[in-house]
Amino acid sequence: MTEDSIPTHFREKIQEARKKKLEILDLSNYSDNTILKLFVNLVSDRSQPLTKIPEEVFELKQIKVLKLKYNKIDKIPESIGNLSNLTHLYLSFNQLTNIPESIGNLSNLTHLYLSFNQLKKLPESIGNLSNLIELNLETNQLTNLPESLGNLSNLNRLELWNNQLITLPNSLGNLSNLTRLELWNNQLTTLPESLGNLSNLIRLHLSGNQLTTLPESLGDLSNLTRLHLWNNQLTTLPESFGNLSNLTQLELSENPLVVPPPEVVSKGVDAIKQYFRQLRKEGKDYIYEAKLLIVGEAGAGKTSLAKKIQNPQYQLQDNQASTEGIDVIKWSFPLLDKEQEFKVNIWDFGGQAIYHATHQFFLSKRSLYTLVADSRKQDTDFYYWLNIVDKLSDNSPLLIIKNEKQDRRREINENALRGQFTNLKNTMATNLKTNRGLAEIIDAIQYHIKNLPHVGQVLPKTWVKVRQALENDCRNYISLDEYLDICETNGFTRREDKLQLIRYLHDLGICLHFQDQEDSLLYKTVILKPEWGTDAVYNVLDNHDIINNNGKFTRNDLKRIWKEEKYASTRGELLELMKKFQLCYEIPDSKDTFIAPQLLSDNQPNYDWNPSHNLILRYTYPDFMPKGIITRLIVVMHQYIDQQKYVWKTGVILTKDNTKAEVIEYYDKREIKIRVTGRDKRGLLSIVAYELDRIHASYKRLKYSKLIPCNCPTCKDSQSPHSYPYETLLDFIENNQYTIQCQKSYQMVNVWSLIDQIRDVNKEKEYINESSQFKSYTQKVVLNLTQQQVSGDNSKLMANSNDQSRKFHLSENAVKNSGGGSIIFGDNTGTFTNTINQLPSFDGEPDKKQLKELLSQLQSAVLAEELDDDDKAEALEQIEAIASALTNSEDSGVKKVVKKAMKILMGTAAALSPTANLVTICKELPGLISKIF
Repeated sequence: MTEDSIPTHFREKIQEARKKKLEILDLSNYSDNTILKLFVNLVSDRSQPLTKIPEEVFELKQIKVLKLKYNKIDKIPESIGNLSNLTHLYLSFNQLTNIPESIGNLSNLTHLYLSFNQLKKLPESIGNLSNLIELNLETNQLTNLPESLGNLSNLNRLELWNNQLITLPNSLGNLSNLTRLELWNNQLTTLPESLGNLSNLIRLHLSGNQLTTLPESLGDLSNLTRLHLWNNQLTTLPESFGNLSNLTQLELSENPLVVPPPEVVSKGVDAIKQYFRQLRKEGKDYIYEAKLLIVGEAGAGKTSLAKKIQNPQYQLQDNQASTEGIDVIKWSFPLLDKEQEFKVNIWDFGGQAIYHATHQFFLSKRSLYTLVADSRKQDTDFYYWLNIVDKLSDNSPLLIIKNEKQDRRREINENALRGQFTNLKNTMATNLKTNRGLAEIIDAIQYHIKNLPHVGQVLPKTWVKVRQALENDCRNYISLDEYLDICETNGFTRREDKLQLIRYLHDLGICLHFQDQEDSLLYKTVILKPEWGTDAVYNVLDNHDIINNNGKFTRNDLKRIWKEEKYASTRGELLELMKKFQLCYEIPDSKDTFIAPQLLSDNQPNYDWNPSHNLILRYTYPDFMPKGIITRLIVVMHQYIDQQKYVWKTGVILTKDNTKAEVIEYYDKREIKIRVTGRDKRGLLSIVAYELDRIHASYKRLKYSKLIPCNCPTCKDSQSPHSYPYETLLDFIENNQYTIQCQKSYQMVNVWSLIDQIRDVNKEKEYINESSQFKSYTQKVVLNLTQQQVSGDNSKLMANSNDQSRKFHLSENAVKNSGGGSIIFGDNTGTFTNTINQLPSFDGEPDKKQLKELLSQLQSAVLAEELDDDDKAEALEQIEAIASALTNSEDSGVKKVVKKAMKILMGTAAALSPTANLVTICKELPGLISKIF
């Protein structure tokens, strides 16, 4: 590149560095950085990008820091090796395909940044950089690494995510000073045993690979605190995992894990370590036990099938009574290769419509399901039942049993059903009266139930002993203290191990024990026979007096209903069980009076509603809508029911802060519609949507769409505004399209304004804090932008589906994000909204106007700075806090928030070089903030 061809801005910088003998030369093309353009609206175009490194640069032997980011450089000349004093080299976001061997001559280099290029291999000479502390190679096309990489004995941080690595060199284990290793989103299937030599490693990120096993040496990483392994193909973890004494953060989702059991894994890292410790101490044993759940319409023959499975010689009753609630039948068959019995708990579910909404609480994962259809009636809604099992049992295997009474045959479109439901294993026919086809059905049940993932799972011996002791106990329930004594008798010594076992049995549906509130009655009780509890619940829901009273009942009613000896001393626990399952709530200010909302009147009461200026949100369910969503919402939000009067089986009026929300379920249309009117429409709508999304999250594979109302002048005050699918709006943002056309007025509407109108994060937090009923739940917001901004296989198709791939597909656009939403740094997803752009111009308030501009510059500086992922996310959050406060600067609480945010930002800046742009901008903050706040 000749001197004349060097863009003027860069030429001036080179000349200045030569003249002043500067040690820092920044030739980064920030004006061509799409990230900065999008986030901070940079409009200046001070220079064209460099396509080659000017030869003059290599004459500046004094240079220690060379920045060449965001250009279009495709080649590094061999003369790079002449810059022997170089300590920091920044070449990220270029078009490099290879690195010259002379890079190895930079013996003083401590930081090398080569991310977001097109590198396919690294030179062997890279191993000569013995002083290198940080090496960034993320988002390239590397398939392997040179063995010489192991020579980088001082390397502290190695970033290799989003490449195409297939294997890792054994020499990786020589990097004894490495504290952070980022390898996510590659194609690794195995890891070298030498990985265990990285004794100083603190953080290891391996998500989004194809790992099938982990080396036993993993347990030698004694300093490891964070381990990310989600979205691999792991079925087992090594037993040495229990040695990771400092591990506090672990991500294992989206792996087909069998060992440890998923029920243990779901409880977190401490539970996993406890499991392996007990396995090592007590030895191994196995449980051969499972649940068979029989579902279908009333009168289909479910009870007859259960009895025939248990005893093929059972004589059917002409007037077999329909099951009320749930019956549990014990059955066993011999395991020929194990010389022991396989134990099966058959759960026979009542088919009456009233039970459909409550059955969901007892449908367990990792079980075998049979759907019984009466061929005479032809009333079985196959899609409904198959969806129920698919969504509530996490795709457990299912058999369809056609009960051909009087040998009346019925054909079903099995191929169509199989196309939609992958868990459908077989369709079989029988005449239960003559036993035709029964033997084949029993064989199929035995085959599929023996092959459930958890069957024969390795468990600590003490677990199996206690399970057998509990099974042999004829009582319906015992106290927690009695359970702990049984554990003690069978070899347990630690309380946390005893509680871990009962959690495991609870998650399998074998026993019930709720550990989220230690002061609750349910915590102090272990229900050994879940059917005892379910019978008690259904006794209330089936009671004619309560049905006739539209679901209202009192403690005195419960005394009458639960008068039998087996219930009399545990009425408090059983009532807590109903609340736990969101089947009832206590009416505020009406002590000891309760409502079971599924028994409420079908009639919608008369009420006044102001239809003007409503905010309307709709949820639609494209293929299946579970029953009971609205009744569960009524339970969790019952304290806000308007006058505790305006509530019915399919709807409710909620009131809060002089605002009302009308929520109605239209089951036939598979839709829930919310209308909000009053002072704080956005706040109340945000709370209702938050609760609905938490309910949706309990259905792991449920697909639904959130329809956002248009806010153009034509639609804004309409009762039937045009609506945009939430997932469509996210698609627009992902593709840098920030306006969308209304299909009623044909006006262009701002996408961010549409999304922003339905969510108030501060109101959600306030609601969570003030609602004591949620203290027992893990507070997770299930919706929203952060989980949608990563481009995954299913995220565009159904943005609110819980069935999403978390595999990152990081293209340039995935990092060069939009003007708000979320931005991905490493494995951290930080919410990053467009608050600054939405602020008023402050034309009459020069200080606020200046601070707004300064915050915009600050965002740019944070994004451009080589900060740690966590620090970058934290800094952006504090900038957001200050920006949000500008419109409410007189509030004393806001002033405290701003001053805290300023301190954090100043602390971040203090750790950087004094010449850093972020430092320069931060110096202006205190003066402006003191004037305004």
